[in-house]
Amino acid sequence: MRVPHIYQPSAISLNTPVALDDDAAGHVGRVLRMQVGDKVSIFNGEGGEYLSEIIEVSKKTVVVEPQEFIDHDVESPLKIHLGQGISRGDKMDFTIQKSVELGITEITPIFSQRCGVKLSGDRLQKKHQQWQKIAIAAAEQSGRNFVPVVHPPVDIKEWLEQASDAIKLTLHPRAEHSIKTIQVPSEGVRFLVGPEGGFTDEEINIAKQQAFVDIRLGPRVLRTETAALTVLSALQLQFGDLAN
Repeated sequence: MRVPHIYQPSAISLNTPVALDDDAAGHVGRVLRMQVGDKVSIFNGEGGEYLSEIIEVSKKTVVVEPQEFIDHDVESPLKIHLGQGISRGDKMDFTIQKSVELGITEITPIFSQRCGVKLSGDRLQKKHQQWQKIAIAAAEQSGRNFVPVVHPPVDIKEWLEQASDAIKLTLHPRAEHSIKTIQVPSEGVRFLVGPEGGFTDEEINIAKQQAFVDIRLGPRVLRTETAALTVLSALQLQFGDLAN
């Protein structure tokens, strides 16, 4: 049986009992129904993981004792920041989940003029928290010891104007460049994917002013959730660790 891999956002030391946070305790105790003596692997995003034994289980509390540190790293050498136009329904959830499985480093949900999703106030805060929880669950499932950050949603202009030394990419079906023709991104990659309605001419011009380069992904038009995952897979294959 595979040892469950659990994110624990706190300091972890060998032989020092750790009370799992509410989400982790609920998953281990109520969903997996694990008992005292069972093993779990916990990580806090600071590198490596800790093989631990459950020493206490109650309705609301699970306490584990870290017994062995394992210096295990499955992170890609390529740092990738996805700026994703917010999409409708569960498409955004799907994009975040699969991007984490494919090794994304950061994700910023983006509001644009043709974004069909209206969020503000408490609804926006709850949605952002939900997206981060999806990233945590995907990191656990895929065996990562690092949880990608899902940044609070921002307007497209604000994201485009953020300072970065990374290579900046956008998608265009008639672009001259492809992923094979861009330089090796030693400082990482930022790539922008639009919502279902695409970008306006004004938004495209702002991207060009901020040195974003158009690339193509074959002759077919891809849905927003397909585009993000295809770019990520192609980048990891060309410059990351997907071919290893």
